[in-house]
Amino acid sequence: MTDRNADLFERAKTLIPGGVNSPVRAFRAVGGTPRFVQSAQGAHFWDANGQRYIDYIGSWGPMILGHGHPAVLEAVQKAAVDGFSFGAPTEREVELAEAIVELVPSLEMVRLVSSGTEAGMSAIRLARGATGRKKIIKFEGCYHGHADALLVKAGSGLATFGNPTSAGVPPEVVQHTLVLAYNNVAQLEAAFAEHGSDIACLMIEPIAGNMNFVRASVPFMKRCRELCTQHGALLAFDEVMTGFRVALGGAQSVYAKLIPGFEPDMTVMGKVIGGGMPLAAFGGKRAVMEQLAPLGPVYQAGTLSGNPVATACGLATLAQIRQPGFFDALAARTRSLVSGLKAAADAEGLPFCGDSEGGMFGFFLLPELPQHYQAVMKTEGAKFNNLFHGLLDRGVYIAPALYEAGFVSAAHSEQDIAETVAAAREVFRQLVR
Repeated sequence: MTDRNADLFERAKTLIPGGVNSPVRAFRAVGGTPRFVQSAQGAHFWDANGQRYIDYIGSWGPMILGHGHPAVLEAVQKAAVDGFSFGAPTEREVELAEAIVELVPSLEMVRLVSSGTEAGMSAIRLARGATGRKKIIKFEGCYHGHADALLVKAGSGLATFGNPTSAGVPPEVVQHTLVLAYNNVAQLEAAFAEHGSDIACLMIEPIAGNMNFVRASVPFMKRCRELCTQHGALLAFDEVMTGFRVALGGAQSVYAKLIPGFEPDMTVMGKVIGGGMPLAAFGGKRAVMEQLAPLGPVYQAGTLSGNPVATACGLATLAQIRQPGFFDALAARTRSLVSGLKAAADAEGLPFCGDSEGGMFGFFLLPELPQHYQAVMKTEGAKFNNLFHGLLDRGVYIAPALYEAGFVSAAHSEQDIAETVAAAREVFRQLVR
């Protein structure tokens, strides 16, 4: 039988760099042929060969309700009839802003954009404009989009400035970006001691989903807040992945329960707030957000910002996840997946650890959960690649990369979880032979 995935990939490679429009889709890290998705429904998608997969990437997070939720489809269809894009204000973008501000107490104003990258780069520009400072702090292993100033890796010394990790990014563009180790309080304190008066913002993924799944420890997060307050820097939470995914109030609501009075100064959001459509946002306190044009001197604009179809999709999604008990059920289903995988690995004597929050999860072929990027790198890549393909062959689709978190949706059933664990048990057994 003809493999249409392979045929499509060959066609794509002649026209699109690497055959894909986002690098991780190319399967370069794990090898093999990418699956070209034909359709999706609920917790499943079907590839170009008609093969069904249980989907644990969910478009990398947005599909918290699963694919094709009836209420979301209805809202999008009605909005599309009214018009695709106007380049002018609409009532729905006001309603979406109201919903976001209501659900996230740290926000007083938000600006809608079209992608997480756009939101992240705009938040940094705003932080610099609002504070009049140049330097920013980010952490190794955290990804905030592909803006030039954020495509950096750590230098060799303590609290050093970053070096570009992409061609096309001149060193002088990242000269004001400090890259620190995640969960390292000593480095954090050293950076503020040396550069505190010139740090505009500290941007962090509170639960890092781009080094699989790594939480910021409570003492580390508490110190981030204290140092930003002490030195007049803005604490910016990148909740593109965690926002409305790990809890209704995002990861910041999780930390607020553990650290009295805790909240960030700025928040970057995406994915779930668009329900699968291109939509993101950044927001914060009124005094900071009013520095944006047309009120203030910090310029930001976007032709498709607040797109009427995307906002309809986002509003319909938020309406569903606000239902009582939604996150309790989602978190329980996600925990059942992680605990099932752990039990299956333990039964075969395979090192395995996992963690989850809400509908977001991660696991490592390690005996203990890593706390920073360098520890994540110790995971056995070859063994993970075998696990990935073993699951793929059995109709289970996880991220085709060692360093990406996974996502469970409200559409995943107990049977989906059971099928996944059973498939993993077979693969684990092969891995230890």
